[in-house]
Amino acid sequence: MSVLHLLALSLLVSVSGAKFSGRPGVNYGQLGDNLPSPSDSVKLIQSLNAKRVKLYDANPAILAALNATDIAVSVMVPNELIVNISKSSSLSDEWIRSNILPFHPSTKIRYLLVGNEILTSADSELKSALVPAMRKIQRSLKKLGVKKVKVGTTLAVDVLKTSFPPSSGEFRSDISGSVMKPMLQFLNRTKSFLFVDVYPYFPWAQDPAHVDLGYALFESTNVTVTDPATNLTYHNLFDQMIDAFVFATSRLGYPDLRIWVAETGWPNNGDYDQIGANVYNAATYNRNVVKKLSAEPPVGTPARPGKVLPSFIFALFNENQKTGPGTERHFGLLHPNGSRVYEIELSGETTEYKETLPAPENNEVYKGKIWCVVAKGANWTQLGEALSYACSQGNNTCDPIKSGGPCHKPDLTVLHASYAFSSYWASFRKTGGTCSFNGLATQTIKDPSFGRCEFPSVTL
Repeated sequence: MSVLHLLALSLLVSVSGAKFSGRPGVNYGQLGDNLPSPSDSVKLIQSLNAKRVKLYDANPAILAALNATDIAVSVMVPNELIVNISKSSSLSDEWIRSNILPFHPSTKIRYLLVGNEILTSADSELKSALVPAMRKIQRSLKKLGVKKVKVGTTLAVDVLKTSFPPSSGEFRSDISGSVMKPMLQFLNRTKSFLFVDVYPYFPWAQDPAHVDLGYALFESTNVTVTDPATNLTYHNLFDQMIDAFVFATSRLGYPDLRIWVAETGWPNNGDYDQIGANVYNAATYNRNVVKKLSAEPPVGTPARPGKVLPSFIFALFNENQKTGPGTERHFGLLHPNGSRVYEIELSGETTEYKETLPAPENNEVYKGKIWCVVAKGANWTQLGEALSYACSQGNNTCDPIKSGGPCHKPDLTVLHASYAFSSYWASFRKTGGTCSFNGLATQTIKDPSFGRCEFPSVTL
């Protein structure tokens, strides 16, 4: 055999045997009014040694900034387009022409996710449209000559009817046959991934008395969980949650379907009623998950030992315009000014960090009173509507701010809104009421009461 043939064969072997890296990427959300420009954000992604990034849209400025980098990119079809795309090949084609063709292949778009956590929605039409939309997008990519792009969608853990023990993992009955079976068939046929969002923080925070914090943080040395059906032993909650999906897909006939962790992370701050959301825990979790996922050879999970588990860490930035509880705005690896919330990088090459982390102060439930008041910088236009909503829910929520009441100050809308928010939260927290009001409210442990006006409070 000639030297030329040997070289050609060597090249073929090296290419075909190229390893698929488990090195985590990062989710790049944009729900903030103080975030760096796309070009500066890409530099920050590179400073974290991230080789993959996931977007929640197909933002052209970001895709342009990622041009000619070695960062593999995941883009997303917005939830609101899915129903229409599912019915129209021409609309699907147009979306690819407008959002992918101008950038591919010089921007390394490798994954195209159709919607975000669609199966969490109560909208039956939207859920039914998901797989048809995925098929339409796949056909459009092929028709328009776009190669090396895998199509998928992201799933929250609530798609599972049961998840413990992991071997009992099973998809909800309302989606198992109608949505998940054809979806898994599609993903298997196209050699794509099941993209899942896995957050050990939430099951721990919901039941800290029975779920060990160290087990959730990859730090436990003496806590293990053994699945009675398989005798597989788990040393952390992350593996346990992943394997519930492994068994759920197996139950539908797809035991080898690859899984991709679309989101995982830990909040670095939160509200007073949100236990364990702090810098110490966030740094510990994310450093440990990077170490696990980037290990060579791959570690895998008890049900899939030695298998690569690709992932995206959530999230690049703390995003101040996200609604919901305080944790939603505090999952970032970086502050909006680009500084790190704590030392971290995503290559897995850093095994020890010199930084002394601040001791966690909220790993136990807060014992005092908490009030819900208007947040600093709240939109005044929206405040009146939120005040009306809080006062219209019954339980005499707002009687004290009515004319003649001890808290009535007709010229002080913020005070009235703060009272209404606190009263509403105190009345309805146990039945699902939150101190959020679309970002207009925040929790405080400083009593806002004055004179004869006593603000209702919550005690956890």
